[in-house]
Amino acid sequence: MIAVLTSGVALGAHVPGLRLAQRLRERGADVTVDVLERRLPGDRLANVVESRRRFQRDLRFVVAAQGLATDPVDDFTPQAVAALERHWEERGVETFVVFSGFWLRLLDNYLGRRPTRTVACHVDAVVSPSYRRARRYAPGAEHVWLAREDGTLPWTIPVDTRPPIPWSAREGRLLVHGGGWAIGSYRDRARELARAGLPLDLIVPEASAAVGWACCFTLDPDWHPWHDDGLPPLLKVRADSSDSSDSSDPAEPVGREVPGRPLSYELARSASAIVSKPGGGTLLDSLWTATPLILLEPAGSHEAANGRLWRQLGFALSYDDWSACNFAPERLEPLHRALLGAAARPRNLLDGLLTP
Repeated sequence: MIAVLTSGVALGAHVPGLRLAQRLRERGADVTVDVLERRLPGDRLANVVESRRRFQRDLRFVVAAQGLATDPVDDFTPQAVAALERHWEERGVETFVVFSGFWLRLLDNYLGRRPTRTVACHVDAVVSPSYRRARRYAPGAEHVWLAREDGTLPWTIPVDTRPPIPWSAREGRLLVHGGGWAIGSYRDRARELARAGLPLDLIVPEASAAVGWACCFTLDPDWHPWHDDGLPPLLKVRADSSDSSDSSDPAEPVGREVPGRPLSYELARSASAIVSKPGGGTLLDSLWTATPLILLEPAGSHEAANGRLWRQLGFALSYDDWSACNFAPERLEPLHRALLGAAARPRNLLDGLLTP
């Protein structure tokens, strides 16, 4: 039994964890997924939801919160910890794969009593905030990295069996989003890109935020990572031709994605570029679709390192650099070509977990 341990407050790590679990099951492994927030008291979980709203209003809240936030493990009751440990024992967990450093603190005492293989997976190029807080816990854990600031991609999680869509078959659309929690400057940048005449697929935080100058999508409001082990489902939404906030005709869902084919990934696969802050999940999408990144303001030093790495490898441009050349489409194809085949170079994390 392999237990994949994630956190729903960081979809850039949660989604790679879900993808890993999916691929492991396809290889015949027995896998369970646990999300940190499922074990929190109701009032603490409500605070998480409210934090998301604040973060969407101003990226500066995100950066500040990384330095000031309390450890969520402080809110775990002894009863919740005991129940979690019984669950692991009853399921016969032989390997833990951790996607949030906060889990290492929870695992520390358990591993002291029941030594169990523990693999800490880092989706960012440097130590992320949750792992920074966990340095002294679970000292025997193996650490694997999907990206390193030294310019290497040591490991990867296989996202797709299909080859990337050829450049000549892409229609020049841009996928614009603010990561899993829809934060940052992406909507302002989307408006600038639309004014430049570029066709956009825009992921908005809620259906009422849809605009007429882009093809809009939003996360299904009924989906929450602490209630559902499925990949985040997108809904396509429509709006009238203006983006006036006082529109009397609110946007509404008009379609759902095909099960097993997450729409956000399909949009990235067919795009000419992803315009986003450089979260770990976005790097993985870029790598496996061979779709260049246009980098927006990062949410913290770990995302800044991700952006530097992607530029160093020739996979990305900053938004300002692309804007300075009037969003010239010919600047994108060399990035796509640099990405082609790059996903085949790192070691496959499935093999690292399933090979004795």
